[in-house]
Amino acid sequence: MDQLFKIFRYTTEDAKALENKQVETHVHDFEELIIGAKGKISHFIDFEDETVYAPFVSFVTKGKPHLLRPEAHHGECDLWVIRFRSEFMSEVIFKMYGYFHNRANVTLPGDQCFDRLMVLCQMMYDETQRPNPGLIVIKQLFMTLLTIINHERPTNIKSDSANSASETYTHFLHILEDNFRRNVKISFYAEKLFMSERNLNIVCQEVMQQSAGEIIETRKLNEAKNLLVNSNKTIAEIGFEIGYNEKAYFSKVFKRKTGYTPTVFRKEMKQLIS
Repeated sequence: MDQLFKIFRYTTEDAKALENKQVETHVHDFEELIIGAKGKISHFIDFEDETVYAPFVSFVTKGKPHLLRPEAHHGECDLWVIRFRSEFMSEVIFKMYGYFHNRANVTLPGDQCFDRLMVLCQMMYDETQRPNPGLIVIKQLFMTLLTIINHERPTNIKSDSANSASETYTHFLHILEDNFRRNVKISFYAEKLFMSERNLNIVCQEVMQQSAGEIIETRKLNEAKNLLVNSNKTIAEIGFEIGYNEKAYFSKVFKRKTGYTPTVFRKEMKQLIS
């Protein structure tokens, strides 16, 4: 996806048009959030198949294999689909990974809470249709939507408590959040979790299909993106703040993961969002 942000509505007519079409398991190069007001989805993700009835929220992280088929329920289907690049919401994207890592589909109350989500989606869509959409306006509306979702999510959202990999991963994220700015090795996190580095990698592969090192690096670079866009700190200062002692090495890692140098990324993002 070339755009930073895209939102569209999926209707009963769209669901009917998809009825006889084959849908294949696939991965995205963007993040996807689905707000379901009416209808249902058949969703295969994390090696499980689930049917979810509206009202619901479903989040699919970039790179995670899944298969999703929207369907009508009681003759109706009404979904908002929001697609965005992680750098657009770099301040909160890792929290979203944490919120949804063990359950991609969440049922929410269908009262005033969900009505507000639908209004926010319509406002974001209306903004995208203007001749010169204000991405900063869309971003603030999206932040409000995510805040409401997090506030209304059931507190007992955890899946089977016997799923030790999921619980370990949750603990890993908490420790990571407190320490990702430090220049520490994977073994530091493994020791905090009273496990071997190998077993930590196995847990991360099982839950996110990534190594522990990749997850740590992603957290660091999401913070770097946030600082590049929302602060006037130098590239060297930002690299040092997230645990890279050498500016050249930080720039090399950043370009390898994003395709841009930090300087070019800052320039392009500020032009897009301002």
